[in-house]
Amino acid sequence: MIVHLTDEQPDKVDLLVLGAGWTSTFLLPLLKSEGIKHAATTTTGHDGTIAFKFDPESSDPRPFSKLSNATTILITFPLKGKGPSERLVKLYLDTRKDDGAAQSGTRTRPQFIQLGVTSVWPAPTWQDSSSPYDTENPRAIAEDELMAIPEIDAAVLSLAGLYGAQRQPRNWVDRVIKSKEDLRAKGALHVIHGEDVSRAVVALHRNFTKSQRWLLCDMHVYDWWDLVQDWAVADVAPARAAELSAEQVETQRVRLKWVGELMVEEGVRALPRDASAVGRALDGRAFWNKMGIWPSQGRIR
Repeated sequence: MIVHLTDEQPDKVDLLVLGAGWTSTFLLPLLKSEGIKHAATTTTGHDGTIAFKFDPESSDPRPFSKLSNATTILITFPLKGKGPSERLVKLYLDTRKDDGAAQSGTRTRPQFIQLGVTSVWPAPTWQDSSSPYDTENPRAIAEDELMAIPEIDAAVLSLAGLYGAQRQPRNWVDRVIKSKEDLRAKGALHVIHGEDVSRAVVALHRNFTKSQRWLLCDMHVYDWWDLVQDWAVADVAPARAAELSAEQVETQRVRLKWVGELMVEEGVRALPRDASAVGRALDGRAFWNKMGIWPSQGRIR
C-alpha cells in the first residue's frame, strides 16, 4: 500500500520518487519519519501520488510538467540502452518552472539516483562496487548515460534480490527449484531488505556521491543448499508440519534428501559451502562504510 501524501503535490520537495512501487512501501514512511519533504508518482496517481508514466519513445513534455521540483530524483523503474536516460533528464529539466535561479546561476544541480541491479557484475568471483562490470548490459548502458549527463549529478544503487514484508526468499523455492538438478545448479543468493534500500536512498540523498555505481546487499553470501535445508527442516518439524498439507511436507522431505545426496556427490563436507564454491559472491561493504551506516536486518530466516 502506498502511503498517502497530500491532495496536492508540493511544487518543491527534497526527494521525488519516480515510480512508487514495492520499494516505496518502505521508503515513503521513512521519508515522512525523517522529515524529508517528498512527492511520488504512480501510473494512475492513486493515494495522493502524481499520475506519471515515462515513455522512452515520446518527446512530449506534458507528463513532466506535473512533476515537483526536487533536490534528488529517484528513478525506481529500469531504463535500458542508449537514449532513455538522456530523454528523461532533458524533459524533466526543460519543464522546471523558471524561478529566476537559472538566470542568476544559483539553481542547485539536481541529483538523480537510479535503482539498478547487481547482475551488471556477472563474473563468478568476488565482486564489489569497484569491480569491472558488463558495459554491454542494457541497464549498465542506461546508467552510464545518466551519470555522464553534464547538467546533473547522478549515481546508481545496484540492488541485490529484494525482500521484506510478504516478499520472503523462502517463498521463492517452489518457483526456482523444481528438481534435484535445479538445486545442484544453485550457488549463492544475495539479498537486500526493503528497509535497508530505503535507508540507503536517504543516506545517498544526504551524502551524494557523483558518478558512483554502488553495489548494495546485506553483506551476507547465502548458500542455496544451506537455506533449502534449513527451511525444509523447519517445515517437517511436527509443529510446523501440522499446518501444512501432506504434499507440502513430502516436498520438503524430498528436498532434504536432495541436499544430502548433493553433498555426497559433490564432495561437500559441511554447509554452508565456502564462498569460493558458490560462484559469484558480492562484497557490499563499500557503500555502508562510506555512508557510516550498516544493514539493519541481519540474516534472512
